[in-house]
Amino acid sequence: MRILVVNVNTTPSITDAIGQQAAGVASPGTEIIALTPAFGAESVEGNYESYLAAVAVMETVRAYPEPFDAVIQAGYGEHGREGLQELLDVPVVDITEAAASTAQFLGRGYSVVTSLDRTVPLIEERLHAAGLSARCASVRASGLAVLDLERDESAAIDAIAEQAARAVEEDRAEVICLGCGGMSGLTERVVDRTGVPVVDGVTAAVTIAESLVRLGLSTSKVRTYAPPRPKKIVNWPPPA
Repeated sequence: MRILVVNVNTTPSITDAIGQQAAGVASPGTEIIALTPAFGAESVEGNYESYLAAVAVMETVRAYPEPFDAVIQAGYGEHGREGLQELLDVPVVDITEAAASTAQFLGRGYSVVTSLDRTVPLIEERLHAAGLSARCASVRASGLAVLDLERDESAAIDAIAEQAARAVEEDRAEVICLGCGGMSGLTERVVDRTGVPVVDGVTAAVTIAESLVRLGLSTSKVRTYAPPRPKKIVNWPPPA
């Protein structure tokens, strides 16, 4: 089985971290291919960057030359998962939805701890659109930019763990979701600080994608995610 794990930003070190996290939980025989988009922002922290990332992720997957069995969209928020589902005949799993759906097996309510406050509404809207908001106790911002997670890991862990602990104590969350692909690898340390289950969206997405492939299931093509209708698309891709 081959699974493409597509970073939504153009920072190779984040792609590497996401790929390592995914490979660490993949079953024997599952090959993880981590991809970085050819264009886009170095981090995705707002609507413009998110919509740009959606196009970049779709084009990155379309350009991949080898067969694959599933795709994981490794960005929190809105990055074009629906477009991939129209384009592909294999399962497409978004880490936002993978983390939240997994959390609902582990406790009555969950909270998401993400990066900047400006990303909170994007995640809230994504969870609502996916039908996963009813049991979301809160979405909290650590105050860290995505690239800060790499620059000072110790400070990042402190900030994320603090918000996770407040979510448990103040919002009555029973499970924490790490709300950024760049937070991959921090799970155990946040568990140590909070004492509750902590779900990493990348690892959750890998196990869900593997399960869908083994069950022989993929996206329904009856209505919402039917393939795009053939038509002329003007000036795309843009000239180099």
